[in-house]
Amino acid sequence: MSGDTGYAPERWEFDAKVTDAFDDMLRRSIPQYDVMRSVVTDLACAYAKPGSAIVDLGCSRGEALAPIVDRLGDAYHYVGAEISEPMLAACRARFADEIAASTISIQHCDLRTDFPRGISASVVLAVLCLQFVPIEYRQGIVSKAYDALKPGGALIVVEKVLGATSALDARMVELYLLDKRGKGYSQEAIDRKRLSLEGVLVPIAARWNEDLLRSAGFAEVDCVWRWLNFAAWVAVRRDR
Repeated sequence: MSGDTGYAPERWEFDAKVTDAFDDMLRRSIPQYDVMRSVVTDLACAYAKPGSAIVDLGCSRGEALAPIVDRLGDAYHYVGAEISEPMLAACRARFADEIAASTISIQHCDLRTDFPRGISASVVLAVLCLQFVPIEYRQGIVSKAYDALKPGGALIVVEKVLGATSALDARMVELYLLDKRGKGYSQEAIDRKRLSLEGVLVPIAARWNEDLLRSAGFAEVDCVWRWLNFAAWVAVRRDR
C-alpha cells in the first residue's frame, strides 16, 4: 500500500464513499485496532444482563455490535443509533435477519437532540462517537446514557484524545503519524484527511472525558485501554 493516498472528502461527511471504506479506514488508522475491539466486546459481554438492551451510540456499520450479537445471541435486545443515512442503510442490511426477528433495531438518531427511548440497558457503547459531536452536547449524551442504564450497567467509551500538555500531545501525534506512514498512508493522504476532519472530529483530553463520566453520576470509571492518543474507558452505574 506504499504511496496510497486514501479517500478523504474536502470536508468530512459520513457519506456513501466514507461508509463503503469506513471499517478498513478505522483498521488502518487506529493502532491496536483489534485489541481495542476485543476489549469493547469482552467488557460488553461481561456487563450484559439477559433480558436487557445493549445500545450502540453512533453504530455506523455495526462493527461494534456484530461480535457481541454473535457471542450473546437473542437473549438480549440490541439497539443501534446512527444519524448518517448511508451508515443506517449499511447497518440495516448487515443485520437484516436480526431486524426481521426483532432482535435488533437500528434507529435514526441525532444525539444532539435525541436518544433511544424506552430502553432498560445493561450496556451502552460510545465507540469513537462523542468525538464527532460538538463539545457542548457531550455531557448531555453521557448523562442520558447513565439514565438509560440499569444499576450495575456499564457505559463503554472509546475516543481519540489530546495529550495532557501541548508538548505531550505533539509527541503523541508525531508517533501516531509514524504509525500511519508505516501502514502505507502517504503524507499527502495524511494531510488531506487531517484538513477534512478539522472542526468535525474534536478530541478532548483524557481527564476531561473522565470528568464527563463522573459528572453524569458514574462513580466507577477506569481506563481499560490506551495507545498514545486513543483511549477506552468503562464507567459503571451503581445505586446512589
